[in-house]
Order: sequence, then structure tokens, then C-alpha cells
Amino acid sequence: MGSQEHGQVQRWQDRWWAVGLLVLVVWVGIRLAFDGWSGWPGILVGGLVYAGFMTWFVMRRRRRDARAVGTDAARVPELERRIAKNGELPEDPAEQAAMIRLIRRREEKLRRNRWWAFPLLALIFFGIPVFWFAAGNVGAGLWGLAFGAAFLGWMVWFNRRFVRRMAGMRQRIEGVGGGLVTGPAAGPGTGSVGGPVTGSAGGAEGVAPGAR
Repeated sequence: MGSQEHGQVQRWQDRWWAVGLLVLVVWVGIRLAFDGWSGWPGILVGGLVYAGFMTWFVMRRRRRDARAVGTDAARVPELERRIAKNGELPEDPAEQAAMIRLIRRREEKLRRNRWWAFPLLALIFFGIPVFWFAAGNVGAGLWGLAFGAAFLGWMVWFNRRFVRRMAGMRQRIEGVGGGLVTGPAAGPGTGSVGGPVTGSAGGAEGVAPGAR
């Protein structure tokens, strides 16, 4: 179920080098805004190390997700975009089942990590400015507090919206409440385009062993 089989071309921003470049630009930009240009060599080196780590982490997560849901790693970002936008459903029933499995995997991780993820982020974003205030760098402390509050607010909003859209996409595919997904290839008694989709997309509730 690769990207070429579905006529899909992987977007350039989904490639590993684009992920690394984005992380590098954001890291260097933030550090330069706080520390100034005087320390740019160290900032650049640190940015390269951090970008390398984050690129490895993101690509590793995609490969694990792909193995768990039964698709190619190159298709995972596209499926996530469709879920986040509550967009067009895949026409292939196998991809619909993969999307259901990806949604359930994300929902499970959100439930499992909810109790520690946001408190940890709050500690990081509001704890670092405390050290800047203690060091007498009031300007950096204020900027840090403002950035932390804005980022955490955005995270809460995005998380809630993503949860709602995951549930909405899952209901569209599964036909919860009688709202069956239909299309040109759907026939009588089919629950999705081109084939039947039972209660949880053909038993897609589970996660493949060893996927986490």
C-alpha cells in the first residue's frame, strides 16, 4: 500500500531533510532572538545536533506508525493531515482501515501521555524564565513567559481540535449512527467506498504487537 500504488507523491515538506531544515531554522532563530548574534557559531552547532536528533525521532515514529497501521512511512504524514483537517477520505478501503488504526493509535497515546506531557511542558516553558529572572535578564524572562504562555495555549487548542477531528473522521469511516460513508464505488450494504467497513474498520481497533 505504498504511496506510488495510490498515485500519491510525497510532499517535499514531509521528507527527512525538510524536517531537519525546519527544526534547524526554528532553533537558530529562537536562540539568536534571545542570545544575539555574538554566539552564532555555538548556536549553529547546537542547532545541527538538535535538528539531527529531532529528524531521527520523527522518522523513527513514522516508521513505527506505518508498521502498526499497515501502510508506508511516506503515507503517514498525509493521513495525519487528512485527519487534522477532517478532510477527504481515502478511496481505498485498505487506506481507510489504516487511517482508523492510526486514529486509535493516536487516541491511545493521548490518553496515556495526557497526565504528564502538559505539566512537563509547563514546567519547562515557565521554569526557564525563572532562571533568567534570577540571573537579572528581565527582558529574556518576559519574552520566555510570553512565548511559553502562547505556545501552551496553542497546544491545548490544537490538541482539543485534533481529538474532535479524529473522532469525526472515525465516525465518517465507520458509519457510526447510521451515517454510512458512500461514494461512486459503494454498493448496497457497503459501509465505505468500494467495500464493507464493519464496526471498527475490519477489526482495526488493536495495535500491531511490538509497534510501540
